[in-house]
Amino acid sequence: MALHGARAAALLAWVNSTKVCTDPLDNLSQLQDCSVFIRIIDKLHRSEEGVSALEQPLPERISFIRGFLQKHCKHKSAAENLVSAQKLLEGEELALAKVAVLLLYHTSMSCKSPGDWTEFDYKTQVELASILKFVLDNEESLNENLETFLQRKAPPPSSSASGSSSEEHSPLLSLPQKREVRFLELQKIASSSGSNNMLPGPPSSPVGDIMQTPQFQLRRLKKQLAVERENRDELEVELAENRKLITEKEAQITMMQQRIDRLALLNEKQAADQLEPKEMEELRERNESLMVRLHDALKQCQDLKTEKSLMDRKINQLSEENGDLSFKLREIASHMVQLQEALNELSEEHNAALAQSQEKQGQLESELRAALQEKKYSEEKIEILQGKISLLEDQLARLGDHSAQEKGEVMGDILKLEELKQEVSSLTAKGAELQAAVLRLEEEKQQREAALQSERGRFEEEKQQLGGLVASLQNSLSESQRAREKLEQDLREASEPQG
Repeated sequence: MALHGARAAALLAWVNSTKVCTDPLDNLSQLQDCSVFIRIIDKLHRSEEGVSALEQPLPERISFIRGFLQKHCKHKSAAENLVSAQKLLEGEELALAKVAVLLLYHTSMSCKSPGDWTEFDYKTQVELASILKFVLDNEESLNENLETFLQRKAPPPSSSASGSSSEEHSPLLSLPQKREVRFLELQKIASSSGSNNMLPGPPSSPVGDIMQTPQFQLRRLKKQLAVERENRDELEVELAENRKLITEKEAQITMMQQRIDRLALLNEKQAADQLEPKEMEELRERNESLMVRLHDALKQCQDLKTEKSLMDRKINQLSEENGDLSFKLREIASHMVQLQEALNELSEEHNAALAQSQEKQGQLESELRAALQEKKYSEEKIEILQGKISLLEDQLARLGDHSAQEKGEVMGDILKLEELKQEVSSLTAKGAELQAAVLRLEEEKQQREAALQSERGRFEEEKQQLGGLVASLQNSLSESQRAREKLEQDLREASEPQG
């Protein structure tokens, strides 16, 4: 089955956006030599590890790429089985698309900010958001589902391609008063995380919407904490090696001190035996040489002990920081879950209110149309009756001077005329009532529309604040990340003299 055209085009657009190749690519098959993937990996990690791999044959390039994916994917065995080396060697477009998907997901988790995605057109953003949402929801079962996802038709228009619920893009109607109370509770929850910084406004793109969801933010936090734990383990290994080196130096110093002590005893003995001046001079020179070496060794040992004490303090500080980060992650994860649950509840309430309001709106419009139709009918009937009245009045005026017999005949027309006037009066009164009803219905409709517009604005404001709460949690993690990087730099500087 061929690849889904829109998704393949979106992946290719993302690859081109990395700007690692001179000329933009127009087909996934152009990724067959895997050099573009290696350059993307180097750009992600700001390193040149892939330079040597680019000089190797294709099998070694593929091995480098698969090794990177296995190291950075959540489940290494899943990544190994997901991307087939043989299919990459054959240049199969589906396998190349899989690599692009995994690199896109890793990039979004690692470094790319929501603003950077606005360089794509909206359709491409929707497809990229769909890909990110799929991987996020199917990390445990990518082996079974990714091929089908890359080949199947696009979801129906009613579904949300950006991974956000449709409620996030539609205005809210009237919601129960308890929603305001719940949102105040959410603000209190978020403020307890230790950061009051808020980002202005919600994300401006489908990909940005995905990256600002609590699910995505929580996955990113867990990934970053795992990286921090790996770095701490590496630092602990380095500290253990430094401690071992200090122990070896101390052992060497002890041995040298013992040799000096023996030489001192021998010197004293020889002095007592009144050795020849030449032998005494040689022994003295040898002793002085050993003393210089001893002083140097003692100084080196003291330096190593100082560095060891510094490393111990740093590793303890790093352990404390890691514990704080772990606690903060659990706290943030709990807040994220509460935010997501509250957002889901707000969405459900919004749907119910929207359906109720739409039904009421339909009833009002139906009643208004019926009233207008009846009003129009009454006005037309009144006009007809008034025409008849005018005609009868003219006839009565002309017959006013005729004989009594003719006047008797006219009396019937007069009665008929009075009845028409009463009917016109009745219809006029009914028309006034209809006019009042129409005005009432129109006023009620305008009030309803104003309420709906007000509620839409309030929901958008609350949605922006929710986005700001998530952003504040992310800022909190960023501060912890910078503190960890400073500790790592300090530890590297402390360990450099031992290299």
